[in-house]
Amino acid sequence: QVQLVESGGGLVQPGGSLRLSCAATGTIFNINAMGWYRQAPGKQRDLVAVITRGGSINYADSVKGRFTISRDNAKKSVYLEMNSLKPEDTAVYYCNAGIKKYVYTDYYTDYWGQGTQVTVSS
Repeated sequence: QVQLVESGGGLVQPGGSLRLSCAATGTIFNINAMGWYRQAPGKQRDLVAVITRGGSINYADSVKGRFTISRDNAKKSVYLEMNSLKPEDTAVYYCNAGIKKYVYTDYYTDYWGQGTQVTVSS
C-alpha cells in the first residue's frame, strides 16, 4: 500500500513563510516526478511546482521567485518552501508522485496525498 503523507500546512500572515513536506511510504521501487498542486474553494486543482527524479523543475508563474520545490530521493520525500505568501495562495495543497511499485512493473502510477490546508490571512 503506497501512501503520500503530507505535513506543514497552517495559518500564516501575508508575507510569511511555510514549509510543506511529503513522504512516500509503502512498497516503492522507484519514484518519477514529484510535485505539489493546490485547490482553492470553487476552483480546479492546479499545478504549483514539479520536480523530476533528475532535478528538473517547473513552477506555476504565480509562485515563481517565492516558492522553492526540492526532493530527497533517499527519503522518498518532496518539500515546498513557500515565502512571501499572499492571501491568494490560500488553498488545500496536495502532494503528487508517479510511483513504480515493483522492479518488473513497466509503468508509473499517480498517487496523491490527503491534502494540507494553507491559509494566508491577517
